[in-house]
Amino acid sequence: MTTGKRDVTLTEDVEKSSRTSLRERIDGLLIHPVTGIPILILVLYFGMYKFVGGFAAGTVVDYLEGTLFGEMINPWVIESFNAAVPYPAIQDLFVGEYGILTQAVTYAIALIMPLVGAFFIVFSIIEDTGYLPRLAMLIDRAFKKMGMSGRAVIPMVLGFGCSTMATMVTRTLETKRERIITSMLLSLAIPCSAQLGVILGILSFSGKALFIWAIVICLELVLVGYLSSKVLPGSSPSFFMEMPPLRLPKLSNVLIKTYSRMQWYFLEVLPLFVVASVLIWIGRLTGLFEMAVQLFSYPSQWIGLPAEAGVMFLFGFFRRDFGAAGLFDMYNAGLLSDINIVVAAITLTLFMPCIAQFMVTVKERGVKIALGMAAFIFPSAFAVGFVVNYVLTTFGVVL
Repeated sequence: MTTGKRDVTLTEDVEKSSRTSLRERIDGLLIHPVTGIPILILVLYFGMYKFVGGFAAGTVVDYLEGTLFGEMINPWVIESFNAAVPYPAIQDLFVGEYGILTQAVTYAIALIMPLVGAFFIVFSIIEDTGYLPRLAMLIDRAFKKMGMSGRAVIPMVLGFGCSTMATMVTRTLETKRERIITSMLLSLAIPCSAQLGVILGILSFSGKALFIWAIVICLELVLVGYLSSKVLPGSSPSFFMEMPPLRLPKLSNVLIKTYSRMQWYFLEVLPLFVVASVLIWIGRLTGLFEMAVQLFSYPSQWIGLPAEAGVMFLFGFFRRDFGAAGLFDMYNAGLLSDINIVVAAITLTLFMPCIAQFMVTVKERGVKIALGMAAFIFPSAFAVGFVVNYVLTTFGVVL
């Protein structure tokens, strides 16, 4: 009997050792640059590009915005509201071109919600597998070149969901210098999930266009991060992170996390869309909206875009995904050439943060730092757009 028990125990130990050895080998693959970077590219390709950019921004948004709202709900809402309320100014507020019902609600439900939902599904799966700490280990060395540690990967990845929320998470970083640099990069070059989904969907017409956009954004991110680490005083922070075991994601965990984040995001975004529609309505009544559009039309034309693109950048100031929705409308209307689309996507990605993120940056970093970031980001976005447009047109690049 003793021998039998010893044999069973020995078998269990061997199986446990084998599982541990396999887990260690997988860990080694995930955190080693030679194997970890290709794995990260595959995760981004299938998770972000194919699922968020392809399925959510393509199939789901096309049906919800084009068919459900565009052909069925909105025409009925406009007809019913105009029949019940015979006042043009009130009609314009609720069912006009930028109306609360026809634009704010439509964008929030038909465009933003599926994109944000798709991103949070991917993020919840990555989080539940334990891959996120391994990703932090993988990019720690590169982040240190930019004055950050691998710990900053958490707010940086969260920024792809909502940069406002990610800016709040920067308070968990070790030093003030690291918090400033991370906040700067979140404001500059990290598109939120809705903006990212729209841009990936629009640029999916050409792999070359998507590649140019990705390379320019990554170069800007690395360059500004590196220069910030040289300008701001202080040393690179140390990095220690507990490594949880790798595991298969649980469907219940993924669904609960996605639902709670979607609920939080939707409750935040819908009121802001309504506020934006009201502000645009007031601006149109007073003439301030047209003045602002005219103001933004000059830098838009400077980078080779039509004057109408000023509306897109103005919307982007209210909210990044609002600007992405404006880009989506211009793309559907055929107002942009292939090169215009790439230049607009790059400039909009690098454009100033939305009001909500700016206000959180003011709260977290202070008025002086937030204004300094905005003063750098606004002209640099159009400067990069100008350079990209000049290079693509001068060399006759065909996308």
